[in-house]
Amino acid sequence: MDRRRFMAGTATATAGALAVFGGATPSSASEAKAASTASGTGSADSVGDHVKGVTAITQVFGAGQKLVAVAIEYDREIDGRTLSASTFTVTDRTVTKVYTNRSADLAQRSRDGRYVIVELSPDDTAAALWVTGQGSGTPPTGGGTGGTGGTGDSGGGVGAGGPQVGDTTPGGTIVAAKATLTQAGTVTTTRGRQYAASTTALTTDAVKNLIVDDFRQFTFNDPATGQTLKYNLFVPRHYNPRKSYPLVLFMHDASVVNVATEGPLVQGLGAVCWASPEDQARHEAFVLAPEYGAVVIDDDYEPSTLFDATANLVESVAGQYSIDRDRLYTTGQSMGAMMSLGLNIRYPDLFAAAFIVAGQWPEAQAVPLAKKNLWILVSADDTKAYPGEQAITEVIQEQGTKVGTALWDGQSTAAGFAADVRAMRAQRTPVNFSAFKTGTTVPSGSTTSAHMGTWQIAYTIPGIRDWIMRQSR
Repeated sequence: MDRRRFMAGTATATAGALAVFGGATPSSASEAKAASTASGTGSADSVGDHVKGVTAITQVFGAGQKLVAVAIEYDREIDGRTLSASTFTVTDRTVTKVYTNRSADLAQRSRDGRYVIVELSPDDTAAALWVTGQGSGTPPTGGGTGGTGGTGDSGGGVGAGGPQVGDTTPGGTIVAAKATLTQAGTVTTTRGRQYAASTTALTTDAVKNLIVDDFRQFTFNDPATGQTLKYNLFVPRHYNPRKSYPLVLFMHDASVVNVATEGPLVQGLGAVCWASPEDQARHEAFVLAPEYGAVVIDDDYEPSTLFDATANLVESVAGQYSIDRDRLYTTGQSMGAMMSLGLNIRYPDLFAAAFIVAGQWPEAQAVPLAKKNLWILVSADDTKAYPGEQAITEVIQEQGTKVGTALWDGQSTAAGFAADVRAMRAQRTPVNFSAFKTGTTVPSGSTTSAHMGTWQIAYTIPGIRDWIMRQSR
């Protein structure tokens, strides 16, 4: 089945999830035509006669997946010069840009084609498709928000009054991607034929998830632990088994537990950033993102067998494809950061480098980390992860390993972060410890904590990913 176009009604809702990526509605074009016929207002140029389909387009941001555009497919090529932001209205959304394209894709400039792309503001409350007890988005009616107790976010750690090992309560919800719109102005074909404005509502009947759709879903049955892991895998588009590729393992935080297999892909950028066209152009790589059905580790630091099953999953995938065993990388946020640290301690020869985002581990066990390539990023007002990481880096330094340190402004620009990364790299240290200054991680008015806000920023900084990809075991 083509995952780029499917109905939400075919997806099975799991615990904490309303639906996965779809609009559970009949064909909008068929509905419009039927409505037109029923009212007796149908004509050769009615919307229902000429709209062939309406696709919701989603994109993942630091705070999660959002509905960012709608693509209307017409039966003929449309003249983009005749369109404006007022040509379409979308219920509860702000239209920012309207243009034509040859496919249901976002574009920098208009190209005459059968698709009209209606871009929407990602800042709209209704844009959010990933909703937690903290952060942007409106919880769906009748659906749980997975409050802060399920995110492991109170105070900066999984066990800080949050879920414990084995807890299966999801902390987040995936909202169905759907939109309702009307053609409020005239649409003109490239041959001059006009499709008049209409009050007929069009509803999305398909979904296109940018980057997310490039991952495939699998199940790993680990004979060593008896555990089953659902996981997402991105395979480089031009994969050649005669070449050798790096692999990045991303492990999610507790808010994604038991949501849906695709949960790690939509909760934020931790997995999909490595698979973006920009990153793949610089560093072709596999990306592996397991979805944990239960919390793997808490503040007792005694993980469930899913911990070892994860290491076995990495070995299994590396054996199935042409993977460079000297360029296996791990990253994760909160619970996933804890797992990254723990895996590097228990399996010291497995990973070449790790990107640790808002996590901690007992400093008494941290000695093996002195031999690893690490980039640690945390917020200075994360009351648990920040002092935890400081204690770890002190142990690393005591072992004679140099640690680069820096304080960054979490509200910096892309250019500012690029300069920050260059300054850190100039220290030429195998371990880098950067922290966001107190009060700079959470935007004004946001309900997100400094802990969760850390990874909403961390994975937007490409320079750190470039550094990770240059490391080798």
